Amino acid sequence: MRNPQLNRHGELTHLITTEGLPRAILTQILDTAQTFVPLADRDVKKVPLLRGKSVFNLFFENSTRTRTTFEIAAKRLSADVFNLNINVSSAAKGETLLDTIANLSAMQADLFVVRHEASGAPYLIAQHVAPHVHVVNAGDGRHAHPTQALLDMYTIRHFKKDFSNLTVAVVGDVLHSRVARSNIHALTTLGVAEVRAIAPLTLLPSGLDQMGVRVFTDMREGLKDVDVIIMLRLQNERMRGALLPSSHEYFKHYGLTEEKLALAKPDCIVMHPGPMNRGVEIDSAVADGKQSVILNQVTFGIAVRMAVMSIVAGASA
Repeated sequence: MRNPQLNRHGELTHLITTEGLPRAILTQILDTAQTFVPLADRDVKKVPLLRGKSVFNLFFENSTRTRTTFEIAAKRLSADVFNLNINVSSAAKGETLLDTIANLSAMQADLFVVRHEASGAPYLIAQHVAPHVHVVNAGDGRHAHPTQALLDMYTIRHFKKDFSNLTVAVVGDVLHSRVARSNIHALTTLGVAEVRAIAPLTLLPSGLDQMGVRVFTDMREGLKDVDVIIMLRLQNERMRGALLPSSHEYFKHYGLTEEKLALAKPDCIVMHPGPMNRGVEIDSAVADGKQSVILNQVTFGIAVRMAVMSIVAGASA
């Protein structure tokens, strides 16, 4: 059965999830992003790849980094960018998601960037748009955040060069994290030697072992000799019931401090998708320390999102 993100030629036409995408596609995105990174140092930071195309950013959930970097990326590709204010749109009057998409498509939209609280919303949209219209998932519920995973993969490759000998630890609220899910699929597809998930039992989803992930509930044990640490935000807005005793207790056992970081390899890099809760999942001394590449992730995110949009928009129907 053909991956719905790929056209009949095997080209990426939508980006909904990293799950099921072949290594060649992930590598194509990373390689394309690498060509865009030098643009940041040029006086004129634009290329004409999406000139005349209309990109609609539809963010039904709050966002700072993702929304802004998508907007910057589209403008650097010379697209016409439209940011729909959901709170004052007809969606606030009860218009359905598909009716909103149909009306924007009638305005000659070429590409939709969608963040939605409902898992599967971008896939639903992709099923209903015309063949020449493309959809990029900017985060849907607890399901996926593929461009975050891709910019994380780019950051890892930039600092570590080769995936095959790495041990990567994903730490924190794995259960509710779309970033964790997308990262695990990308890491395993790209051939990372060992992927670890570190969290309290209440924040670990079932089935991780079937994905080849080693599970740890002891953070100190899980961090031994790792090359990369990806910290996760506690997704309090998605939690139901008391899964943790307190944020103070969580930080004591699962917050990344300099002491715990010392258990990893000396050249280990520290990542976080943001927004960070300092003193809850990460200590400021680590977040701002020499092993942190958190701001590099944000910078690389522009080039990665340029790559994704240019690739999907260039795919044939």
